[in-house]
Amino acid sequence: MSALIHIHSGLRWVALILLLVAIINALTSGKKGIYEKKDKLINLFSMIIMHVQLLVGFVLYFTSPKVSFADGWMKTELFRFYGMEHLLGMILAITLITIGRRKAENAELPADKHKKILVWYSIGLLLIVASIPWPFREALAGQWF
Repeated sequence: MSALIHIHSGLRWVALILLLVAIINALTSGKKGIYEKKDKLINLFSMIIMHVQLLVGFVLYFTSPKVSFADGWMKTELFRFYGMEHLLGMILAITLITIGRRKAENAELPADKHKKILVWYSIGLLLIVASIPWPFREALAGQWF
């Protein structure tokens, strides 16, 4: 269990960095008006790492003691966060990122591709940052790694 938690927590940083790289790339390459293979790969790997993170999260969701549906679980901040808020926020974010990548791939103009990545990935990133159990949210027992 501890190893899975550390993998999930460490992959968080990879996912956040790749999303930031994709967003920054969309900002800079979008101004050039070109959409190269490297742009496509950055966007693809960002989405893939999010899906890997989701799969690891699902394993934790069904095995972690932090997820409990005992009586009054909605009244306990820890159980409510991990049982509902974290899960829904992350699924929504990953769904938006996936939709954004698909829309970007279907767009014809390079500028439109970058704009779609910029918008959809940025919204996904905001949801992810809001749904992470950061260490400063003391009741959630989050950790940096």
